[in-house]
Amino acid sequence: MNSPFQNSDSSLSRHYEWQYLDLMRAIWEGGSERVDRTGVGTRSIFGASLRFDLSDGQMPLMTTKRVYWKTATREMLWFLTGGTNIRELLVQGVTIWSDWPLARYRKVTQDEISQEAFEKRIVEDADFAERWGDLGPVYGKQWVDWPTYLPAGDGLFRRGEGIDQITQLIESLKNNPGSRRHIIEGWNVAELDQMALPPCHKTYQFHVAEGKLNGLLFQRSCDVALGLPFNLWSAALLQRMLAAQTGLEPGEFVWMGGDVHLYLNHEALVKEQLSREPVGSPRLHLKRQPESIFDYRIEDFEVTGYEPKGAIKAPIAV
Repeated sequence: MNSPFQNSDSSLSRHYEWQYLDLMRAIWEGGSERVDRTGVGTRSIFGASLRFDLSDGQMPLMTTKRVYWKTATREMLWFLTGGTNIRELLVQGVTIWSDWPLARYRKVTQDEISQEAFEKRIVEDADFAERWGDLGPVYGKQWVDWPTYLPAGDGLFRRGEGIDQITQLIESLKNNPGSRRHIIEGWNVAELDQMALPPCHKTYQFHVAEGKLNGLLFQRSCDVALGLPFNLWSAALLQRMLAAQTGLEPGEFVWMGGDVHLYLNHEALVKEQLSREPVGSPRLHLKRQPESIFDYRIEDFEVTGYEPKGAIKAPIAV
């Protein structure tokens, strides 16, 4: 199947969001219906790409529905800590990772606790959070503490020092900008079974040319309606922070998807969003440049020119 979106000279003058809407329409109208892991069912295509200019503070922030960019930013900052427990997010009011540990808790205990009550207990009870709030070695854990193992004798191994891919990437961008190995990888095959959800946005690659930092994200699986607007913002945000930390200008952000899909129970969202038109050109300003990429705070980010259409809610498939 051909990609539903092809870049052309005429497309470059269009509002950046049209390519997202074109992708959504192509999937909904021409995607193959498939049975998926969640049992909900999807319409899916295989292979798609989007391109965004990040110069002059531009960001791929969707305007045809409100995207809670602060929530996505808090999640990215959490990834950079290497954290794996939802308690760290819930104390900030971020609930986007609650569904998976909640589903596990209900399955194991047969307790049909409400999501609100579960989240409250995670925040208030550290022992409960340790038992039920951990997601396993997801995203940030792999990014800043990829495990290594050393021989310990008698055929046994012991844990070695973890690999901090983020720090290594920054040093590589500074000292060897022409490298083709500027990569952050989350797909640790040996630990997939321990993760609440194997990484969807799995591989990031960066490229330096003419003083600009370009970025590419490959996403193996993409929920276009709910996930992709967050993923686009987060990946572009990471690229902006990396550019600031390496003294480079933000260049182009390229997104590539493998299994790119819409859930069948998102029909109302899809039809409503496709009836809307993009508006405006939001900009992101980094108000402070800390010494380390790990020291950013939510207060360091300011978005201007963002006046989106209203939010559109839809159920998440777990």
